[in-house]
Amino acid sequence: MGHHTFDASRADKLERPEQRYRFLSAEELLWALDISSGDTVADLGSGTGFYTDVVATHAGDVYAIDVQEEMHDYYREKGVPQNVELVTSEVADLPFDASTVDVAFSTMTYHEFASADALAEIRRTLDTEGRLVIVDWAATGTGDHGPPLDERFTAEAASTALRDSGFRLEHDAVRPETFVLIGTVE
Repeated sequence: MGHHTFDASRADKLERPEQRYRFLSAEELLWALDISSGDTVADLGSGTGFYTDVVATHAGDVYAIDVQEEMHDYYREKGVPQNVELVTSEVADLPFDASTVDVAFSTMTYHEFASADALAEIRRTLDTEGRLVIVDWAATGTGDHGPPLDERFTAEAASTALRDSGFRLEHDAVRPETFVLIGTVE
């Protein structure tokens, strides 16, 4: 599978609400996250902070995690909310203590970091009853948007990976181009 990152020189493309919200609205993301104002939230593959900004107004501390410092540079230029901390890190090697994150989410980036090691690391950082939300491009899509089809996962494969990593699947939905998974720590 893929495991490549989005080309940071095209970061402006990630700031187009008319495109981004076609595949995941702010309301759907907030519903899936089910966060409260005191929650610590980690955005896994935050990019330019498009969805991080949505979450920041509803959460306590927010970590915008991206492997590319260039994405953080773009986010700084755009303006980072006061409760957001930029973290340059691989998802498989998060710099957080165990059980310190309430909710983690990935919007259209799961295919970039999907591995047993990354899921184990996410689970390690989540608090008891922690929540993981994954919205990603489906292997069953057309390939007209997002990464090539051969770099995507099916919802079934991603669900199995979550269960194998100690998550209880609470919700799954497959749409024409994307899937949504909500898991909680078992």
